[in-house]
Amino acid sequence: MKCPVCEIGCDIAEGRSGRCRMYVNRNGTIVERFPGSYLTMLPITIETMPMVHFAPKSKFLQVSTVGCNFACPGCISETLTVHADAVAGALTTASPEEVVRRAQVEDCTGIVFCLNDPAASYFTFLALAREAKAAGLRVGCSTNGYFTEHALAALTPSLDFVNIGLKGSSDERYRECGAKSADPVFRNIRTLHEKGVHVEVSAMYIHGAEDEVLNAARRVAGISPDIPLQVMRFVPFGEAAPGLEPTIRESEHVTDRLRTFLRYVYLFNSPGTGYLNTVCPVCGTTVLEREFYGPMGCRTSAALEGGRCPCGWQAPVRGEICAEQYTEYGMLGGYRTTRAIEMAHAILVTLGIRDDKELGAVLGDIVREDFIRGMHDRIHQVDSWLGLIAELAARAGREEEGRELISFLRERTDRIVAGSALAETRPRVYYSMGYPLFALNAERFESNLVEAAGGTCVNKRLKRKGKPGVNITVDELNELNPEYMFISGFLSSPASDYLHYCTEHAVETDAVGAGRVYNVPAGWDFGSPRWILGFMFLANTIHPEIFSFDLEHEQREFYRRFYGITGDKFVANRDFSRPVIGAPGDE
Repeated sequence: MKCPVCEIGCDIAEGRSGRCRMYVNRNGTIVERFPGSYLTMLPITIETMPMVHFAPKSKFLQVSTVGCNFACPGCISETLTVHADAVAGALTTASPEEVVRRAQVEDCTGIVFCLNDPAASYFTFLALAREAKAAGLRVGCSTNGYFTEHALAALTPSLDFVNIGLKGSSDERYRECGAKSADPVFRNIRTLHEKGVHVEVSAMYIHGAEDEVLNAARRVAGISPDIPLQVMRFVPFGEAAPGLEPTIRESEHVTDRLRTFLRYVYLFNSPGTGYLNTVCPVCGTTVLEREFYGPMGCRTSAALEGGRCPCGWQAPVRGEICAEQYTEYGMLGGYRTTRAIEMAHAILVTLGIRDDKELGAVLGDIVREDFIRGMHDRIHQVDSWLGLIAELAARAGREEEGRELISFLRERTDRIVAGSALAETRPRVYYSMGYPLFALNAERFESNLVEAAGGTCVNKRLKRKGKPGVNITVDELNELNPEYMFISGFLSSPASDYLHYCTEHAVETDAVGAGRVYNVPAGWDFGSPRWILGFMFLANTIHPEIFSFDLEHEQREFYRRFYGITGDKFVANRDFSRPVIGAPGDE
């Protein structure tokens, strides 16, 4: 029997499931495997969905499930999609009425389905959308847009807004994700737009595939040049090759080209870029100012009243701009939640757990028990990080492996702390992500590692906070005047581009003048126990007169003992859970 939900159109035999594994043929009827079940249900700001031109700063109840009808290389939600069965044990059931009541109790404007694709839980989302609409709530979703015409027609009357994630524009690119062609997506964008649903599109920009995003923009412009386009700078998660990641600078150039087709184009996954702002086309005034707010997300940090420029131009925002900014706790909300789950996954992998069933037994428990909420407070200090490892090891029945990992981390940490105590000076150090003007929060783990390595982290003088940091001004950075500047290994920027930005924007610090700007290797400073390698890198760099860790040896030893990887063919991907094995050319 043919599945009616998406255009892949799986022919599902009795008692079997289709390609996405989320539907089964039961007595001649296609039904969900996990009906009325949710993995997450929590309030978020709409920009983390992400959405930029619909009810800015408003609070919505985010729901997600597991699974996806696509299988895209480097998916940020891989833990929820590729490993769907591993986390399915964390699902909890709730009726549409119960979800709507939760949204009302949380004082949410509406409900949004994101993180995984609603096509994986179509009937659940359809029932929820109808109930929410009847209750006067706004309803939206983030989707790859591969619904059949019939499925979309049933859902559309209950939708107020939608973000459709484009994989590119060609059939070839869509086949890489397991689909048949690109046409159904653009057909559905047109249908939704013509039905009055607020549509925004996000397009994945992969290095070397500029034509895919450019042609996608042309196709969207053929529907309406006013549809906002969010350029998602590709970040190589999972097994994706690092060479597919474009730089922020390259992505800005592509964004400029896209703006010749579409009026409103924004750049995501690029901390510190100014290409997230809505700028008046008449006089150049910034009407809505936004900053990076975690992978695939942003937040509106400032907005002119009503979205109106002093010259009279009105930003094309649908719905009111909320007066107050809701702030999610810790790593909750938007795609940051997937990173939290991935961090737990990363620890379990270093404990030797690689099997999906075994992973699921632990991941299912920690998500169900709201473990993620408290996890944020445990990843900012070395001792609490080690305590997190010990707890997960106990939950997994891997206490011996946990003790071995903790011993490895503790021995090297103690050497660094003891050595830094001998330092005669504590240089000023600045830690940023992406471009120079995105400063990591003062209390973050990276900032604390700087101090433990014998530096004075100037980020701690900043009072504002974001997730994982905030935009600062050139004057603020020059006032901090760091002697060393480090670029995070997560959502990074080449040091050469970083210095070019400093020259263009008059960033004049001692670090820039002396050329002391350093990239922390990918995966070494955040998200996995590999932070110990980054800690040693910081110590070597800040105090070479004290520390001389052999980082190549340390990496080989860590990977041999905790990943079972021998040799030295490591690829610097951005994934938390496990480094990719490959040849040097894969970089």
